[in-house]
Amino acid sequence: MTHDFDGFPDEPRFERFTPTLDTAPLEHGALDSLDPSFVFDFQAYDDLESDTQRWSTWLSVEPLCRGPEPRPDWVVTSQGAIDTDLGILKTGKEADVFLLERAEPGGPSVVMAAKRYRGEETRSFHRSAAYTEGRRTRRSRDARAMAKKTAYGRAVAAGQWATAEWEALKRLWLLGVPVPYPVQIDGTEILMEFVTDDGFGAPRLAQTRPARPLLESYYEQLRDAMAELARNGLVHGDLSPYNLLAAGERLVIIDLPQMVDLVGNPQAMDFLLRDCANVCGWFRARGLEVDEHDLYGELLAHAF
Repeated sequence: MTHDFDGFPDEPRFERFTPTLDTAPLEHGALDSLDPSFVFDFQAYDDLESDTQRWSTWLSVEPLCRGPEPRPDWVVTSQGAIDTDLGILKTGKEADVFLLERAEPGGPSVVMAAKRYRGEETRSFHRSAAYTEGRRTRRSRDARAMAKKTAYGRAVAAGQWATAEWEALKRLWLLGVPVPYPVQIDGTEILMEFVTDDGFGAPRLAQTRPARPLLESYYEQLRDAMAELARNGLVHGDLSPYNLLAAGERLVIIDLPQMVDLVGNPQAMDFLLRDCANVCGWFRARGLEVDEHDLYGELLAHAF
């Protein structure tokens, strides 16, 4: 054994290892012996083409902000899907509705309605105080801000109206009431089924002139839907031929942020009678012998 100058035995000597990158091409079949569980395929996506596109927000929202199960098979849930704005479909006092395509590159795609509630400077909720009677606000700060109509309070109100419509859509869908399927909610934007007729956006009932047999069918469908609402203690609150879509031979109810509780809202009975008068007046003007007071009494019998 040798000793160094300090009297201790010599330590083993190691040379520094410098890794090198082998850039030589792999020989044919070199990867055949790899375990398949360690091999995966992937697809690289290009950058988004314009400011009208965004990556799908499906996985970025909370699970409770996604539509109820079982979901229709047309719902696109891929993380690699791209959302593309296709233009505006309808403007309103409270919100604007856009067409939005959600598509996976080389895969499935779907066109949906994107309802976006407006910012506090441009929004005007008609008779909103009457609709919100009986509703609770969790935080007292939010309630005070909304009462004072501050900028923060109006922003909170926008979120609450979007949430109210989202919850109404989910509840009615699960009850079997004909409403658009609610896909997801993200802030003040609701993505929902785009209701069509022969490949185009379904017209509002007010824009149609159905023949007598279809007119009668529409009324029966509407009466059944209103009865189901009443049995569950609910009133649409703003029902009219403009909030009904004629999708071929079926009616679809839309615009639900103001839906009220039949017991919790002190004006619910008035809203229900007004709903009956609005729809019966339209059907009666087209030759159908219906009476709003008869419908009102029938719905109250379902409710109580």
